[in-house]
Amino acid sequence: MRVRFAPSPTGALHIGGARTALYNWLLARGNRGTFVLRIEDTDRERSTPENVAQIIDALEWLELDWDEGPYSQAERRPRHQEVIEQLKASGDAYEEDGATRLKVPDEGQTVVHDAIRGEIVFNHADIDDFTIARSDGSPLYNLAVAVDDVDMGITHVIRGDDHISNTPRQLMIMNALGHEPPVYAHLPLLYGPDGKKLSKRHGAASVQELRAAGYLPEAVRNYLALLGWGYDDTTTFFTTGELVERFSLERVSKSSAVFDEQKLRWMNGRYLREMGTLELKDKIERLIGRAVPREAVEISQEKMQTLADFWPLAGFLVERREIDPKAWEKVMRDGAADNLARAREALAGTDPFDTEHVEQSLRGLVEALGVKPKDVFQPIRVAIAGTTVSPGIFESVAALGRDETLSRLDAALERAGTNGR
Repeated sequence: MRVRFAPSPTGALHIGGARTALYNWLLARGNRGTFVLRIEDTDRERSTPENVAQIIDALEWLELDWDEGPYSQAERRPRHQEVIEQLKASGDAYEEDGATRLKVPDEGQTVVHDAIRGEIVFNHADIDDFTIARSDGSPLYNLAVAVDDVDMGITHVIRGDDHISNTPRQLMIMNALGHEPPVYAHLPLLYGPDGKKLSKRHGAASVQELRAAGYLPEAVRNYLALLGWGYDDTTTFFTTGELVERFSLERVSKSSAVFDEQKLRWMNGRYLREMGTLELKDKIERLIGRAVPREAVEISQEKMQTLADFWPLAGFLVERREIDPKAWEKVMRDGAADNLARAREALAGTDPFDTEHVEQSLRGLVEALGVKPKDVFQPIRVAIAGTTVSPGIFESVAALGRDETLSRLDAALERAGTNGR
């Protein structure tokens, strides 16, 4: 088996393209085949080195390694022109107004034997003679793709179903050259939860955006594999090794799949929770570009769904934040400042200053005051975190340490005194 991923470098690698690359990679690895990377860069205006670099960067982040390539389609132009001359010499193509067209029979059909969709029939009467080269001799897409697939020995072409209309034309070119066609499999396109074609309005649209949002490559691979394929009706989580072992075209659906970033967040959160603390700490630090305390990672892990969740959730353990005015206004009322002052006294006398003893002190205070826990805990949270959201309050206070906790409580109490209670 020889498969290829052949993106056009006209921008970042989008999620649909990433799924196509993944399916090709899984088939190659599962069948001891060859995964070829080919850059279809015949559009010289839009195909830039920067875009090629983005595609390679995205595949490397997804850990989809290739066996051959990356080949440049543009660099194969002499070979394409050679084939164009060959087709003209054989009478299968002709020049018209400087351009070269392939002759399409007036009668008959071209049948695409699709591994996912079954037979797709195209009547020749519905297809005009089509251009395979411009007047300057440069090859067009369908000619270049057909020649490259033949020359590279591609046995299976797995790509999006937006290419279905190109397939009969590529088959005609291969037939004119006397070559057997590969197996075709056209994947259903991806849509957003609203039923519209996937785009930026549905959240992250490219692989780089997923990385920046704090997703893990192994979670993305797992989720993308399930967008159109399933091993059974119940299994959701697969290691990459299991995907390689179990993936097959026979179980790819004909129906369009829905990319739902909330489901990806949920799946990614599961991967984060199963990760070792030190490994998670390293990944967080790589994402945000600064060191973070291990304790901050430990107490945040259960609440995080992406690596990027760490900073808004627990960044206050790394640096002091300004208190959010809306959070302050919401919490600091109805005796909250008095409760905060009593909490400061309780925490100042807590020894040792660890999670267990912090919890004993604060729960004892709640009982002594005869108030609801949130009446004590939320003012503390706003004082130390600057907002109403944080990891567990006892764990947060202990991780912050006695001196810094008391310093932040003092600042909040001073603010309460200045602004009134």
